[in-house]
Amino acid sequence: MQKYMAYVVLGVVILVGFLGLKIVKTVPAGHVAVATLFGKVQEHPYGEGIHFPVNPLFKWYFYDARQKTIKDTAQVPSQDQLQTQIDVSVQYRIIGDMAPLILKETGSAERAVTVHLEPTLRSLLREAGKSIKRAEDFFLEETQEQLQNVIEAGLREVLQPMGIELQQVLLRDITLPPFITRAIEGKKEREQEVEKQKAELERFRTEQQQLVASATAERDAAEKEAEKRVLLADAQAYEIQKVNEAIANNPAYLQLQALEALKAISKNPSSKIYFINGDSPNPLPLMHIGDALLKGN
Repeated sequence: MQKYMAYVVLGVVILVGFLGLKIVKTVPAGHVAVATLFGKVQEHPYGEGIHFPVNPLFKWYFYDARQKTIKDTAQVPSQDQLQTQIDVSVQYRIIGDMAPLILKETGSAERAVTVHLEPTLRSLLREAGKSIKRAEDFFLEETQEQLQNVIEAGLREVLQPMGIELQQVLLRDITLPPFITRAIEGKKEREQEVEKQKAELERFRTEQQQLVASATAERDAAEKEAEKRVLLADAQAYEIQKVNEAIANNPAYLQLQALEALKAISKNPSSKIYFINGDSPNPLPLMHIGDALLKGN
């Protein structure tokens, strides 16, 4: 009998321990939990942390409510019937308060993304491409901005009621058809060559302007120098003219010059002697006595 009672007590302890574990539920950080009871989804989700007490008969489903990113690639046709490959990244998260709805409508968070997000994204890309006239227009900044805005608006409209919050759409890469890529690269090379030639022409023009400026400065300097020389020559000619006029009008000056000459001759025996008519307005030598004296000796 005692052995039987011991088994009963042990069973009760085990049952209490089991139920104790069942009435405490811990939800990890960044997650939300949804409970069901006999297949019926409970309306209120359980946020991160410890929850006590809870119904031990609950079945639990966990949803990661942190930000996630999916990447997709789609062939997008433009109005010129060319296919352009566009790589897109979509950042999203599960709306925790709507986790019970996700469980009811689609099941897991991954299935919600597969059912709602991915096909909507591809459809929006193809529809947005139909408004683009030419494939190369996908490289234009305004085209990419328009495409991004259209996709974001369309995704929010579809995903928000389904419990998915769209955060951002990013166009990672755009790959045009190969022949268009080659044509664009050739156009860029030609444009670069034109810019190079323009730069060379501008450099040559600048050099020529500098040469012209230098030549103009040299010419101006030469003209100023010539003007100075003309003015100096005119001044010297004027001075000589005035001296000659003064000499012609001043016989005393001629006599003084004659005396100075005689004085110099007297100091140098080898000097030549000239006799000058002092009464003449333009005195000229009358006789070269110095040469005659030398011959007489």
